Amino acid sequence: MKDRLYAVIDVETTGKGILGSRVTEICIVLLKNGEIVEKFTSLVNPERFIPPFITGLTGINNELVEDAPKFYEIADEVERITRDAIFVAHNVNFDYNVIRGEFKSLGYDFVRRKLCTVRLSRKLIPGLYSYSLGRLCGALKIPLNNRHRAEGDTDATVLLLQKILGLEEAENTTESE
Repeated sequence: MKDRLYAVIDVETTGKGILGSRVTEICIVLLKNGEIVEKFTSLVNPERFIPPFITGLTGINNELVEDAPKFYEIADEVERITRDAIFVAHNVNFDYNVIRGEFKSLGYDFVRRKLCTVRLSRKLIPGLYSYSLGRLCGALKIPLNNRHRAEGDTDATVLLLQKILGLEEAENTTESE
């Protein structure tokens, strides 16, 4: 685990499932040796309508992202910050596939090793009723502020990952998927 680099990520999207989602907000926290070394957060103009259901969940509406950068304007930064890192997220396949889709639409193949904090939590902290981020944070006394916003969810996932990496059993189970 020493010298391992983790890019803990959360995205908010326009909805429509993995294949139809566009990013509306992204947060990436880079961890090295369990310590935060960099953080990037941005609203993103998805270049499409944000449905009222999504606005109700996240608070992100069309007006809020109107002047935000489009994904292609932050793509180099997302690529750079995640380049040598393991891509970590709560339900990693969702966030990873949304980001891959954004890069694919730009003609690039985005490939990273992945680590899912849901799967890791189930393995190393068995017996909980639910492994949703909210319930898991509640059970482990991890603060979760600004829920369903990229930065708030990423900050909580960072604390969760740090807690998991601190478990003795984590040594042999944090290899990427």
